[in-house]
Amino acid sequence: MPEKRDYYSSYGQKLISLFAKLLFTQRSHSLIELSRMLHCSKQTVLRLVDDIRRSYGVDIEEFLEGKRKYYQIKRLRNGAPASLNITESELKALCMCKTFAEHLMGKEMFEEASRAIEKSQATLPADKVGVLQHFETFQSGCIDYSPHQKIIHTLIEAIQHQKICRVSYKSVIADQPKSFFIKPLKIFSHKDSVYVHANLARTPGKPYREPEFNPLLAIHRIKKVELTEKKFKFPANYDFDKAFKQNFGVIKEDAFEVEGEFTGWAARYVSERIWSPDQKISRKKGKTIVTFCASSAPELTSWILSFGNEAKILKPAWLAENVKSMIDSMGSIYYVPP
Repeated sequence: MPEKRDYYSSYGQKLISLFAKLLFTQRSHSLIELSRMLHCSKQTVLRLVDDIRRSYGVDIEEFLEGKRKYYQIKRLRNGAPASLNITESELKALCMCKTFAEHLMGKEMFEEASRAIEKSQATLPADKVGVLQHFETFQSGCIDYSPHQKIIHTLIEAIQHQKICRVSYKSVIADQPKSFFIKPLKIFSHKDSVYVHANLARTPGKPYREPEFNPLLAIHRIKKVELTEKKFKFPANYDFDKAFKQNFGVIKEDAFEVEGEFTGWAARYVSERIWSPDQKISRKKGKTIVTFCASSAPELTSWILSFGNEAKILKPAWLAENVKSMIDSMGSIYYVPP
C-alpha cells in the first residue's frame, strides 16, 4: 500500500488542476469530461468540487443538460475573477505552442497570439522575457490560412453562439462548390490541415433527410460561410474523442483491422509513434509488425506507400491487393520503352 502522503499529493494535484480548469476556461465542463481529464472516478471529482467550495469559498454551479451533469465557476467570493500572473514556464510553453502552430493560424491569428504573449511578458522580470526567439518551425507543402481568417472567425462565432451556418464548399473532386447548412461543432487540426466537424442542418423549405455521414469540412475548401439567425442545441452526447480518436484516419467509414510489416528505417519510425490508440507493435523474424484499426482505406494506402519497399500490408487481403494494383499503375506511368 503506498504511503499516505503520496495519496494526498496526488489528490492535491487533482484539486489544483480542477480549480485551474474551471477558473481559466470560464465555461462549463461535464462530469464525464472532468473525470477523464483528471484520470479519476466521478465520485472523486464530486469530492474535489465539494472541497473547492468549502475550502476556497468558490461558488461552483452545477446543472443538468440531458442526462449529463455540468460544472462551472459562477463567481469568486468578492464577485470578480482573480488576477493571476503568468509564470515563466507557462510563457515558454505558450511561445512554443504559438510558433509550432503558426502555419495553421494564418497571419492575422498569429499576430493576435503574438500580441497576447507580448502582453503577458509584462508581468515577468526583464531577464525572463526573451523566450520568443527560442523556437522556430519549418514546414513544406503547408496551406496558407491567411485568406481564410474571416471564415475561421465566423465558424468560431457560430460554435460559441450555437448558430446554424450556410456554407459554400468545393470538395477536392468537385468542379463547382455546393451550398448547404450546417451546425458547426468543433474546429480541429489534423496533419497540418484545419477542419470543422459539423452536423448537417435542414435546408429551409426542404424536408430533412438523415445523412449517412455528417459533414467534415476542410476549412481551406470553404468558399463562403454565412451566419443565420436560427440557433441549434449543441448535442449533449457529442464526444469528439469517441468520434475521431478511436482508430487511424480522419475519414470515418466502417473500421477494419490492419496488420503491416516494416523493415529498416520504417520499422524504427513507426515504432516511435502512436498511429491508433489500440495499436500493437511486435517483432517477428527481424521485422516489426504493427496492428491497429483504421477507418479510411485511402489514407491507409497513402500511409503504407510513403514507406516505399520498407513496408507491406499483410491484412486485410483486399487492401493488400488494392495497394499492389496501385503500385502496378504507378509503374506504368514511369514505363520507359526499351
